[in-house]
Amino acid sequence: MKQAKLYIHLILIASLMSCTKTLIGDQGTIDEDIYLNYQTISDLELPFDGEWYVVNGGKTHREGAHHFTNRGSGERYAIDFLIVLDTILSNGEVRKKHFSGDWRRNENHYCFGKNLYAPAGGKIVKIVNDVEDNVPGNSNRDQPGGNYIQIDHLNGETSILAHLKKGSVIVAEGDTVIKGQEIGKVGNSGASDTPHLHYQLQGTSGALEWLGLPAQFQNYYLDDILLERGELVRGQEVRKN
Repeated sequence: MKQAKLYIHLILIASLMSCTKTLIGDQGTIDEDIYLNYQTISDLELPFDGEWYVVNGGKTHREGAHHFTNRGSGERYAIDFLIVLDTILSNGEVRKKHFSGDWRRNENHYCFGKNLYAPAGGKIVKIVNDVEDNVPGNSNRDQPGGNYIQIDHLNGETSILAHLKKGSVIVAEGDTVIKGQEIGKVGNSGASDTPHLHYQLQGTSGALEWLGLPAQFQNYYLDDILLERGELVRGQEVRKN
């Protein structure tokens, strides 16, 4: 019974985990067109190899998890990713899990240490690379972004990839990167209790400065169907073309 309860608890961590505090209310359902109908300028591609699960993503309270606690801030349309695999339980049931063995070890989580790539070209304007990775189940609220990379796409948009593995960032502030260039690895640093990738797109100038923006990615597979352009929603499994 204890093992069953622990398993259920871990499933809830995977399905409900976010980089935000508990959501309260559903205010902001109807927002300005500048947010809901925003069209991404950068030619974004998924920043990883293989198939990943969208833990948080979308424009609704249930899908996004970041949206309603971060109105008007950079995290507003942030997306959380991890890797899940079909696992056969002792009773023969097949379930999706994001780790094998002891869940309290980062290296047992399928996405931990996976390579990350620049989703679009630009200039590296900020990195953090020395924050310790958390033991799963714990979180470092004092350094919420953990290790992260900020890429200015030089068109009014910037990408942030956060919660990276300590010491894994291989670019420096001031570097110019091209789309698809390796930049770091997935970790569990900062306000994160489970290894995953946190991605957000935000404005860098004018009325959109520092505001979180919806991100449309190009040429990716959703359930083996190739999409030329689309926004990611919680519960989807996606992979790069």
